[in-house]
Amino acid sequence: MGDLAKIFKAYDIRGVVPDELDAATAEAAGAAFVRVTGASAVVTAHDMRESSVPLAAAFARGATSQGADVVEAGLGSTDMLYYASGALDMPGAMFTASHNPAKYNGIKLCRAGAKPVGRDTGLTEIRDMVEKGVPAYDGPKGTVSERDLLKGYADHLKTLVDLSGIRPLKVVVDAGNGMGGHTVPSVFEGLPIDLVPLYFELDGTFPNHEANPIEPANLRDLQAKVRETGADIGLAFDGDADRCFVVDERGEIVSPSAITALVAVRELAKHPGSPIVHNLITSKAVPEIVSENGGEPVRTRVGHSFIKQTMAESGAVFGGEHSAHFYFRDFWFADSGMLAALHVLAALGGQSEPLSALLAEYTRYAASGEINSEVADQAAAAEQVRAAFEGRPGVAVDELDGLTVGTDDWWFNLRPSNTEPLLRLNAEAADEQTMAAIRDEVLAIVRGK
Repeated sequence: MGDLAKIFKAYDIRGVVPDELDAATAEAAGAAFVRVTGASAVVTAHDMRESSVPLAAAFARGATSQGADVVEAGLGSTDMLYYASGALDMPGAMFTASHNPAKYNGIKLCRAGAKPVGRDTGLTEIRDMVEKGVPAYDGPKGTVSERDLLKGYADHLKTLVDLSGIRPLKVVVDAGNGMGGHTVPSVFEGLPIDLVPLYFELDGTFPNHEANPIEPANLRDLQAKVRETGADIGLAFDGDADRCFVVDERGEIVSPSAITALVAVRELAKHPGSPIVHNLITSKAVPEIVSENGGEPVRTRVGHSFIKQTMAESGAVFGGEHSAHFYFRDFWFADSGMLAALHVLAALGGQSEPLSALLAEYTRYAASGEINSEVADQAAAAEQVRAAFEGRPGVAVDELDGLTVGTDDWWFNLRPSNTEPLLRLNAEAADEQTMAAIRDEVLAIVRGK
């Protein structure tokens, strides 16, 4: 077994295969998962990586050795696994390393009803049990069965968004050789969509580009194809297809904050007055638009466990993150890039304007995007930034997640990475010039220039 402290992350298990994550670790994790959850049955799904099938099989051996039955859904996206966990009401395990390079793999775990399993909700217990050795079980072994859940997943999503009256749309989808290539054809079936597929061949070596659409370089092919084909919209999914990025008809990248605002307005129309959760580096436009539409904006830390917990506590109908994770109360509070994409298609196809015009009202400020700086002493650098800004007229400071500094006209957040010696900066202002000035001032302090 590899270094367990290294591969058991805040939200999942992830590492290089087989050096850090091997079959023995996966088998022990399967056994420990059953003991910690007390499950009589678990459901699994996996992505297209070469190592995913052996890891899923090892996990199943561990789970059945503890008396639990295993339902294998086979190839699927992470949100299909959440659907399976919710619809079958059993804990689930997804074998994927999402957007990580080919040599990595991982396991995302959830309890029945797609409830998250993270460091504070069972993952530490599972790691400790794997480390010490999982106690033997003296009852009968569980069984393994296969079940195709893709159609059920696709049909379920289409009950949550009404696409019945949309106009025909030409849609380019870049699946990045990831699981979107498997799920999109089933979800789009029967809709008035002319699908232009890019990189739908399942290939865990990612021969065309990384399946990580948060990096603008990985969206270039999609942008070019949208312009070339005169498409109405472009969609890009990450490796396990739980995140979705949008490109408008001009080939321009749409901010995930604008998508959060759009979906929030749609959900508030169905559920007036509901809370909507957004993380603290989402555009200021999001809470403004939520309030203007009668909703209650709820600000939270970055990270899906915080979003899901806050949504459950507040009864929020929807939550969005700057990283294009979108969470839905009607989808067991879990995130689904596909469901967000269907909302955008429904909004676009329900009126005659192009996407850029439709989204204009949701884009109000100039944003820097996330900028990483490698810093040996993150705390000291953040303290220098605080000292530089604190005490200026109209400046407010808070520390919900890293350091957030702002006035009525601009704000920035500087927060350390959980896993690397990096500080991440996000800045936003009323205009490009102000944003650039704030961004450059912070970066000069952080980088010691």
